[in-house]
Amino acid sequence: MPRRSILLFAGACIAIAAALAVTTMVVVGRQDEARDAGAVTSTGQAQVGGPFQLVNQDGQAVDQSILNGKWTLVFFGFTYCPDYCPTTLTMLEATRAQLGVRAKDVQVVFVSVDPERDTPQALKDYLSSDGFPKGVIGLTGTPEQVADAARVYRAAYQKVGEGEGYTMNHSLTIYLMGPDGKFRSALAHDLGPERSAQLIERTMARG
Repeated sequence: MPRRSILLFAGACIAIAAALAVTTMVVVGRQDEARDAGAVTSTGQAQVGGPFQLVNQDGQAVDQSILNGKWTLVFFGFTYCPDYCPTTLTMLEATRAQLGVRAKDVQVVFVSVDPERDTPQALKDYLSSDGFPKGVIGLTGTPEQVADAARVYRAAYQKVGEGEGYTMNHSLTIYLMGPDGKFRSALAHDLGPERSAQLIERTMARG
């Protein structure tokens, strides 16, 4: 991968991460607890998330209303991802197991940043693999729709390479959204199932 491409993408991720941190700092509550948990937790409305128009793995048009009524873990990735995406999805399955009876209140939404290859059927086949959370909502769309969704979540991604062998660089943040569809916390992808479940439970308790 060209060094310039890596540096440009790293710069974009740093800028987005900084913007996310600045935005949430204004409305952060219990900062010490959030720092210990490896996440930034908001008790107000941060500028993360918002309207989107995408298509699920069944080919149905959906929008941000799919977040309503559930706690939702939103993760951006792609089905050809060799390591981070399957690892993160497996971690989220383990996190749901840690939540016990509370798991029924939590859904996982996987948004593809590779609409060129990730058709609804490709997403459906991928998310039915063993070890991934059951009932994950896979979303894709046109390149413009995906770009719009990534923008409102401050998620960075970049196509790298040409031809069939190209890959996608992308940010790794997991976004915890409340039942009202608003942002609550940003989880690190490597936080681990136990600490992730603890953070989710504390956030649920605050509402």
